Amino acid sequence: MFRTTPAPAPAATDLNSRHAAIALGLSLPADVVLYLLLPMYAGQFGVTLAEAGMLLAANRLVRIAGYGWVARFYARNGDRLTCTIAVVAAAFCGLGYATLSGFWALLPLRLVWGLCFAALNLSTQSLATAELLGAARRSGRSRALIAMGPVLALPLGALLALWAGPRAIFCILAAFSLVAVLAARRLPSVPHGSGHRKPGRRFGWPNSLDAWSFMEGLTLDGLFIVGLSYLGKDLMPGGAVVMAGSLMALRYLAEILLSPVGGHMAERFGAERLLVSLSLVTAIALAGFGLGWLWSCAALIVVLRALQLPLLPPIVARRAPGPERMHALAARAVWRDIGAGIGPLLAGLLLPVVASSWLYGICALLLAAAALACGRNPSATADKKQGVIP
Repeated sequence: MFRTTPAPAPAATDLNSRHAAIALGLSLPADVVLYLLLPMYAGQFGVTLAEAGMLLAANRLVRIAGYGWVARFYARNGDRLTCTIAVVAAAFCGLGYATLSGFWALLPLRLVWGLCFAALNLSTQSLATAELLGAARRSGRSRALIAMGPVLALPLGALLALWAGPRAIFCILAAFSLVAVLAARRLPSVPHGSGHRKPGRRFGWPNSLDAWSFMEGLTLDGLFIVGLSYLGKDLMPGGAVVMAGSLMALRYLAEILLSPVGGHMAERFGAERLLVSLSLVTAIALAGFGLGWLWSCAALIVVLRALQLPLLPPIVARRAPGPERMHALAARAVWRDIGAGIGPLLAGLLLPVVASSWLYGICALLLAAAALACGRNPSATADKKQGVIP
């Protein structure tokens, strides 16, 4: 049974959401910068390129298996304790990236970070949707605050890597993770429930939101990022690390500028309607990306992704009100992680041997179909079965 507590006032909800976003925004840069530097400087971390890819995927794989445990811990212990543990552990991970070498030394750090991100991400989404009124607006502002850390850390990490090697930046980022403790300690300490659920299947048939989350992860967090590097490598002569860092930073800058816009648009036009419209345009841009309109479509995809980020939490909160909201949010995150984990593997296997127009065109059609399915089921009852049960 879940213990119910009075809903916080809107002002308190805004403040709690802001503090959770700051905690994640200060802890995230070490992971984001590792995505930039580990493949380019794999030898200096004591790993091969293949091992680097496995390390970068490990944090998502552990989240698929561990989101249920994290959700139960979070429900029992509340935001303050959960996020405090997560940001301290994230700081140790950053310090490990700066000092440890070899696959087996770095792998535990990636697994720990995966669970840290799961806890922090769940807290930001749960607190942003604690009140349905203004949930989309808070989600947009939350995404903007989270993106501020990576947008500053990526160019700094790229430049520092040229001057001092790829390790030094992680000592600085570990210190910022410790600063996040100040934000975590200001979060509410009230548990969200006992964390117990009736036994049931861990995986069920995915509903429309599951399918959309999977395709978003597969295409925008997986195929698009890898494809941008693979297809654009010939267009980035010299200073590749700086160029790649700038492109990745631009992705987060779009979140800062446009995620709040997406939240306000959702409040005005409806989150489901906006999700369908933006996803259809994203599918067109993704197909164009595969056909060779690389930079123009990439810029459009970055803009559309940022506008879509705040849409899912309020939709989930409306379809799964009450205590089920937290578990439904975790379920959607699991499906997105599954897609984002498969995406890079799919890109690595197929891009060298399959025409990019076919690969991205087929994925664009699947994304469009998933979005239309969400639009056909806008009510809370339509997606009554939540698919994954963490």
